[in-house]
Amino acid sequence: MFRRAFWFTTGVAAGVWATTKVNRTLDKLTPESLALQAADRAVLAGRRVKHFALDVRDGMAHREAALKDALGLTAGPEAEEARALPAGRPHLVVVEPTHPHHSLTRKEDH
Repeated sequence: MFRRAFWFTTGVAAGVWATTKVNRTLDKLTPESLALQAADRAVLAGRRVKHFALDVRDGMAHREAALKDALGLTAGPEAEEARALPAGRPHLVVVEPTHPHHSLTRKEDH
């Protein structure tokens, strides 16, 4: 009798456990639950991409600062004036041909 009660109780406990497990799994597979899981994963992926972009931006700023130091571009305002661009070249003057049959195309050069 004690054995029968033990196995009956064990069977009931196993049945309750299995039923609970199956119901939880079915709840996870409902369309609403799947949509929530997908949304959570999308938000997590977005955060990862944002952190990656911020890390890349920081790395670029550090590298740019290192390159400016190496090239001597981080000096004060005096260096800005010394590095001013040279004066531009004089503009070319285009003279129109005076002869009406004279053309500047390559086909008529030969």
